[in-house]
Amino acid sequence: MNKYLILAALPIVVSCKEEKQMNVIYIMSDDHTSQAIGVYGSRLAELNITPNIDALANDGMIFDNCFCTNSISTPSRACIMTGQYSHHNKVLTLDDSLSTDRQYLVKEFKKMGYQTAMVGKWHLKNEPVNFDYYKVLNGHGGQGEYFNPTFLTNEVEEEKWPKNQVTSQGYSSEVITNITLDWLKNKRDKNKPFFIMHHYKAPHDMFEYNPFYADFLDDVEVPVPESLYNQDGWGSEATRGKNDSLRHYIGTSISQRHQYRNYVDMYKINTGDKKKDTYMAYQRYLKDYLKCVKGVDENLKRLFDYLKKEGLWDNTIIVYTGDQGMMLGEHDLMDKRWMYEESMRMPFIVRDPRQKDRGKHSDLMINNIDFAPTLIEIAGGKAPEYMDGKSFASVFKGKKPENWRDATYYRYWMHMIHHDIPAHIGIRTNDYKLILFYGRHYDENRQNELTMPWQRKTKGSNTTAPTPVAFELYDLKKDPMEMHNVVNDPKYKDVFESLKAKLKELRIQTGDTDEEYPKIKEIIEKQLL
Repeated sequence: MNKYLILAALPIVVSCKEEKQMNVIYIMSDDHTSQAIGVYGSRLAELNITPNIDALANDGMIFDNCFCTNSISTPSRACIMTGQYSHHNKVLTLDDSLSTDRQYLVKEFKKMGYQTAMVGKWHLKNEPVNFDYYKVLNGHGGQGEYFNPTFLTNEVEEEKWPKNQVTSQGYSSEVITNITLDWLKNKRDKNKPFFIMHHYKAPHDMFEYNPFYADFLDDVEVPVPESLYNQDGWGSEATRGKNDSLRHYIGTSISQRHQYRNYVDMYKINTGDKKKDTYMAYQRYLKDYLKCVKGVDENLKRLFDYLKKEGLWDNTIIVYTGDQGMMLGEHDLMDKRWMYEESMRMPFIVRDPRQKDRGKHSDLMINNIDFAPTLIEIAGGKAPEYMDGKSFASVFKGKKPENWRDATYYRYWMHMIHHDIPAHIGIRTNDYKLILFYGRHYDENRQNELTMPWQRKTKGSNTTAPTPVAFELYDLKKDPMEMHNVVNDPKYKDVFESLKAKLKELRIQTGDTDEEYPKIKEIIEKQLL
């Protein structure tokens, strides 16, 4: 054969060679908020709690404006798995379950030839049947135990879900890491790319840390947010009541403000000085929480070290996130659920070995419904049209996605349940946030249930009765900590009206118009006139 013909054919042979598929590890901790990750630069960064997560971030990309659309565990996890808003995937609250035919993210990875695994906290009730392998926490309604956790697994072939239970010994973060390492070492097909969801229970309340960290932070003063003590300009009639008449009623607290659930009482602190009591309760809350976070970070080092040792580090995309944010004493609040920044914002870190620029921050406004389409696309697939979220995979190549959103939509459905937080909707832009507390349970048959039924015979409980309707408006550029509700400030009249119109428009665009809930529909539409 002519040598020039051979040479001419060579480039064609090279270009036809398929690029090897990247492995994908999606890591998610429960309630790990961005304030408690060093690379996000919050007041807690100086404590250096997360050196391993920070190192991952500095070798990848950090998303500063990642927001969930419903800040509570099961609904947020359903949004991530489906790429859809809560009203579309039908998981509005902790009581709901995700149907097995809606486990879209794993289905799409399997279509691309991936072997799939789910390890740790699942919390979507139905069996994760679409995964090739699963071993998920079982106790406490899917929350799992911190110590000696039980799991449901398809390794038990003689029993069907939910009787396919096995026990374990040890602390949950270590046990979950051991299961993932065992799967990577011994149970996967090493000739196939893998997609594994590796989910920790920590640092969910009640913050049971590994005894190894018992003395960690003992001699450290955890920085206090200004809004723990100062809420003078914050809130509205919906969150405080008329003339502050509901301060004891709305929003579980660090201080003794909330009458039935607060950390001062929970920790049995009584010095005779209320401000000192609040300070001591805050220190206990944060230290217990951060000890759990430290355990997650140390176990991730074990996972990362294994990937490096086995030559998997450079062909594995790693994502780190939490299932939502968390109030760490800001506004004297605990837990998540709120549309305030600390609860709504999620950490989102991606290390893609193919990425040229490392350690960069992106200010693109992304949602948890965008995770699935993005992961599918960076793994070589095409984002499905049935997902509400959109792929932002182009960001990793230095390009902003075309026609990207300029506002994010939020809705919390669980009116007053567990933490006495009113139901609300809202819109967040780069500059402003508008929240409408409509204050009513979506189920008309549940209008007067106890919000904390486990305290029926002890401390007492509020009910799910309707609460006041009101707006809150925050100028995020001038007031990033949301200390001043400016909804009644004449200078913001045009901003308020513009955001109301935009919120009304987003409800229509997303299909969240409450046709099934006429009383809520009436309340919201009246307010958005």
